[in-house]
Amino acid sequence: MPSIFTHSLVGLVAGKILSPVISSKRFWILSIIYPSLPDADVLGTAFGIPHEHLFGHRGLTHSIFFALLVGLITAVFFFRKENRAPKKTFILACYFALITMSHSILDGLNNGGIGVAYFSPLSNTRYFLPFRPIEVSPIGLAFFGERGYVVFQSELIWVWAPLLTTLIIYSFIRNKLRN
Repeated sequence: MPSIFTHSLVGLVAGKILSPVISSKRFWILSIIYPSLPDADVLGTAFGIPHEHLFGHRGLTHSIFFALLVGLITAVFFFRKENRAPKKTFILACYFALITMSHSILDGLNNGGIGVAYFSPLSNTRYFLPFRPIEVSPIGLAFFGERGYVVFQSELIWVWAPLLTTLIIYSFIRNKLRN
């Protein structure tokens, strides 16, 4: 898995570029947290849940179903006062589903683990994407060691640089269109 820093960067950049109909403090906090939310399943290892299990790491919480559910629940319950129109609710649901799903996409691009159960709960089959250039991140404080440095270099090249380049290009185009 990429590091929590990289997952969170995806939410920040997506929020800046997509800037949905609401841009509150709550929106930005969730935009930072949700790209890392699927890794809550790592807590299951403390209870003896194996990685291959439906509720194991990269299982149900990494699925398209989970991302859609998170997006819908977030739009309906966290932003019910701010978005009365069904269109706004739909846009927010899609936004939060996409940033949550970004986690699983990045996990599918790394070179470790047993794959991602994208289609859970219908199937617990684990998949990787065909191109896997991102180094798998160590969990916990081990990230701040030598292995974490190697991982961060990989993330800088394969995630941070493209995201920040996209943000710069987007900002440039947006500013040109305003003038």
